Amino acid sequence: MTSMKLNIEKFIGKNYFGLWKIKMKALLTHNGLAVALKVTTRETSSSDGEKMYGIQEKAHSIFLCLGDRVLSEVSRETTIVGVWKKFEDLYLLLNLFQIDSI
Repeated sequence: MTSMKLNIEKFIGKNYFGLWKIKMKALLTHNGLAVALKVTTRETSSSDGEKMYGIQEKAHSIFLCLGDRVLSEVSRETTIVGVWKKFEDLYLLLNLFQIDSI
């Protein structure tokens, strides 16, 4: 198996959220962690709970792809689903306005 280095620009709130989101979903999918964006730990059965907890823990590597200000805005979220929703609430609409101004 060959290893691959993926370089994704940190999201700092000023770069385009939509493209960053696509890249992060691809990275999570590549690492087998995309399910973390769909299921909260509360929605899993007890038998799957431990597995889901491990996936959530690994998916928190998303924090390494954030600038300090953005990280401080989402750091209180306990699940990746919560982090993702917070991103969308904060930045999706903002980026739509940025696209219109191009």
